[in-house]
Amino acid sequence: MPKASALAKRSSTARAAGAKKAKVGKHDEHFYTIGDLSREFGVTLRTLRFYEDRGLIKPKRSGLTRLYNETARSRVQEVINATRLGFTLTEILDLMGKDSGGKPKALKLTKTQIAQQLTQLEHQKAEIDKAISRLKSMQRAA
Repeated sequence: MPKASALAKRSSTARAAGAKKAKVGKHDEHFYTIGDLSREFGVTLRTLRFYEDRGLIKPKRSGLTRLYNETARSRVQEVINATRLGFTLTEILDLMGKDSGGKPKALKLTKTQIAQQLTQLEHQKAEIDKAISRLKSMQRAA
């Protein structure tokens, strides 16, 4: 296992590529920091820490530094994609399971799950459209 300082150092080349490269045994492995993934996926650091607290992702650690390999990065992407489809974190955890550090389970939905999610999102959209309409009426009256 590499020393913590070797994992925590960033070369300018790795920084430009958005990933760290650490020697792990005989293989080179790319690691991303929490900041790298935050920028890449447009989420806050707190969001990624919250996903970790909920068991959705499990980064490697080097001291206090969270390091995400390509598998963990893919898992983060799947979780974010699922949230953008309107699923709650509890639903995502049920669909994908806790992160065991292995190959990430892709989000696979049944036709029923897709239909239920569409119905829920359409209901939410209708409620938002009503609220927008009421606010526009209030704005014109003001």
